[in-house]
Amino acid sequence: MALTGAVLLGSWVPSITSAETGPDSTFIVALRPAAGDAVDFAARLGRQLGFSVLDTYRYSVSGFAATMSPAVSRLLAANPLVAAVQPNRPIRPLAQVLPHGIVRVHADESATASIDAVDPPRIDVNVAVLDTGIDTSHPDLNVAGGYSCAKGRSYDDHYGHGTHAAGIIGALDDRTGVVGVAPGARMYGVKVLDDDANGTTRELLCGIEWVTSTRYDRDARNDIDVANLSLGGVGSDDGKCGDADGDILHQAVCKSVESGVTYVVAAGNEHEDASKLIPAAYQEVITVSALADSDGKRGGEGGSPDCRSDEDDTLADFSNYGRAVDIIAPGVCIFSTMPMDGSVASDDTGGYGTLTGTSFAAPHVAGAAALWISKNPSASPAQVRDALVAAGNSDWDSREDPDNQKEPLVDVSAF
Repeated sequence: MALTGAVLLGSWVPSITSAETGPDSTFIVALRPAAGDAVDFAARLGRQLGFSVLDTYRYSVSGFAATMSPAVSRLLAANPLVAAVQPNRPIRPLAQVLPHGIVRVHADESATASIDAVDPPRIDVNVAVLDTGIDTSHPDLNVAGGYSCAKGRSYDDHYGHGTHAAGIIGALDDRTGVVGVAPGARMYGVKVLDDDANGTTRELLCGIEWVTSTRYDRDARNDIDVANLSLGGVGSDDGKCGDADGDILHQAVCKSVESGVTYVVAAGNEHEDASKLIPAAYQEVITVSALADSDGKRGGEGGSPDCRSDEDDTLADFSNYGRAVDIIAPGVCIFSTMPMDGSVASDDTGGYGTLTGTSFAAPHVAGAAALWISKNPSASPAQVRDALVAAGNSDWDSREDPDNQKEPLVDVSAF
């Protein structure tokens, strides 16, 4: 059989002109049975055509890999002893990705989170995401239910913002996709923003009402423990739960907090004082600003994050700040879950993508709150906030002058 291959090879006389040559690339070549031994065939052909053989295959398939020009690859494809010539294609691991944000808050060190991609924990906490909804079909999320306050559809997410937040909070520790701060926490999608991410105070009040109602019905299993609000509008805090200025939204938040719900809120993206935005300004919630982190490590030596030019380990250049802010968390170039059927919020497809904003800093803290509550189920929202602030670290800013941005970085390593 090898002799036959040699004879046929000798009768096939290729020619290549200088105009046909191009930059070399790696190609995979599959041979027909008549080609004989793949090692001998590749060596002879390599000498004749001037390509470099990288690997040869005898058992799984007959063929070889080689570096050659596109012109040579076309000549090989025309050889009657060659079954196929294919470019070397990239592949990627399908194992679970540990996003930088999860590493930066040390969720991978938390005994409660127990992130190991081996035995998926189910954090016994209910978390509501008041947003564009959650993709109910996403295999990396434990979606337990929800409610729609927005017009048009159920609480299923067709925009992406809410699904992204949900993955940061509680994506499963299941060997695929990503993992959240509180893996497997039961997620409730409360749709207060429509499929174009628009909403009003009316829809938000509806969502807060539904969340609060779970604390008063007869089913303790659906009690919402943590609510993530990555949204906001213009307003302020009167210091009296809305009783002084008549802020109905503030009054509703205070009543919900009194019922036992811990609210985690994004500080906003206007690079201004967060006290000008509600619900971020409300002192009863945990308000979160955004850290720019590119490598999941302290020290500011990671360079700019992949998708932006922010300085590593500094307050993101868009993030709101000020006395209303309680804590900081990663919020730049955050990789997390997205709707499986694509989304408006990102060009990424396939159920995962990257987004930036304080909207995605807040879910890191919501996940941290879920971890703390899973260990301390009777803790009040104020106690949860105090525990998160006390556990945080304040040495995150890599600059010599951090402009008095002293809020602690969330750290769940001891949880």
